Amino acid sequence: MSQKNDSPKIKNIFSLLFRKYSFFRTLLYILIVAIALAVISVATVKSKKIPTIDSVIPVVGTAGDTMVIRGSNFGSVRGTNYVEIGGNRITASGYVNWTENLIKLVLPANVQDGLVIVVTQSGKSKPGFFANEAGIPVAVQQNTKTTQPVINSITPSTASYGTLITISGSDFGTARGASKVVFTANAENSSLGSGQGELTADFDFSVIPASESDFDYEFWSDSEIRVRVPDGAATGNVFVETEKGKSNSVSEEIKLAAGTKSYKSRKTYILQLNADIDSLDTKNGTNITLRFPRPIVTSWQPMVELTECSPDAVIQDYKNTVIHQIELQKASSKSEKIRFNHNFVVSAYSVQTQINEKAVKPYSQATKSRVLYKKSVMADSLIKSNDENLVAFAKEIVGKEQNPYRQAKLIYKYLLENYKLTDSPRKPEASPMDLIKSKKGDAYDFAIFYTSLLRSLSIPAEPLAGILVDSDMKTQNHWWTEFYIEGFGWIPVDTALGAGMKYKSFRPVENTAEFYFGNLDSQHIAFSKGWNEIKQTISQNSKIVYRPKSYALQSIWEESSEGKVNYSSLWNAPVVLGLY
Repeated sequence: MSQKNDSPKIKNIFSLLFRKYSFFRTLLYILIVAIALAVISVATVKSKKIPTIDSVIPVVGTAGDTMVIRGSNFGSVRGTNYVEIGGNRITASGYVNWTENLIKLVLPANVQDGLVIVVTQSGKSKPGFFANEAGIPVAVQQNTKTTQPVINSITPSTASYGTLITISGSDFGTARGASKVVFTANAENSSLGSGQGELTADFDFSVIPASESDFDYEFWSDSEIRVRVPDGAATGNVFVETEKGKSNSVSEEIKLAAGTKSYKSRKTYILQLNADIDSLDTKNGTNITLRFPRPIVTSWQPMVELTECSPDAVIQDYKNTVIHQIELQKASSKSEKIRFNHNFVVSAYSVQTQINEKAVKPYSQATKSRVLYKKSVMADSLIKSNDENLVAFAKEIVGKEQNPYRQAKLIYKYLLENYKLTDSPRKPEASPMDLIKSKKGDAYDFAIFYTSLLRSLSIPAEPLAGILVDSDMKTQNHWWTEFYIEGFGWIPVDTALGAGMKYKSFRPVENTAEFYFGNLDSQHIAFSKGWNEIKQTISQNSKIVYRPKSYALQSIWEESSEGKVNYSSLWNAPVVLGLY
């Protein structure tokens, strides 16, 4: 039978069911309503307006500050909408104003670094970025007086590295902010070429400020400052510098009872760091935060200047990193590569020490109470100095020796005499603690293992990560150690070079084992000192990338927001563009 004859019969049956059975009519009405609701729902979803953030002010702030978020589609009233900062939702009492295009809120006491997101019933906005001022070296509100600071006296008048001195005077400011105490530097200031003078024209190598990283500043008021003499200072003038100007200078004598330390042969490098983000593929759009390590500032590496940065960074210096943030849209047919580029000018000295071992004393209670000491003897994610096997092993090496300098030297000699330095790097996941049994490892293993042994004996020690620059201007990732002696400061030790690691130095070293305990050439550029623990800024569930055995010891290099996202990253080795 044909379809033409079937069609009228089907229509007649359908009509009969519709007239005779009320249940069928009800079912049909329900079906029609469901279809209508589905159409309305789809239309509603399509018409939803996702909130958009145009600006977040301030990007850097502190608890109690008012944050202003400008954009669109926030909603005319807050209702159940909310703002999230660093993964924490702002409570109802924190909002000052909420309109379609503007939100004002007061930052809570527990505000953390991280992404700023507006959440409405329509969805989440793409994020902005906020950093807590407490962790950034920026100036806080200064004293409103307009007079320059004045020093009346400094006591004691003779000190060594780490000695706490008291500066009395006036107009120092009620809060330190960006103010600093500046000492005469123990450094050779000769120029090493015509180009270096131009590169370092704005930097004064004859002075050195008290160190933030060594926790030298202990008290600051308008009339009194208590600060420790920084590693790298020398007998000479001391002055206070605030936003109102420099104080008068007062002479301070620096004496190191345990020996001498000198900084010579300054070299200035033009250094380039770059990385590429490629093969972008995301379903709903996502956010990636990159943290590029900055070379650190130390007594022997006093000048670090970021001269070029593209694209513009969100923050140029936060916890010793340059922070970049990019938003990835839905994947297009054409893959886009994004290059991040940074140029630094870095000046570094060689360090030479001569130690009178008999003059080295055990650490006093005053030193043990310092933040520097406590930080540099405790175990952390990198240095497993509380491992029972390690502690026992270190004690076995040093025996009854109590002198911390001699202990450090005994362990150094033991490693060089009993351990083999491998020619190639071990696998990234390999633990330096393996050396207890295997007795062989790479440069990274030697540095971390040596630092761990020192800390297990309560000797303050820090691993350093960076690069070596050889005579062919090639770079390679490298790691070494510094340990701290009371009254003398930090002493460099490069176990890998001491063990005979091959690299082309500008000036050949006859006895590497002897030289690299206590001395360092100016071909080392440091990017980190100690383990740089970085918190996740997007959310606790964000995806992070850690780069083991790299030129900086930091916990996060890349962080991407939740959701399906695929991309590739290539972090290129640091390149030296020039040497002066």
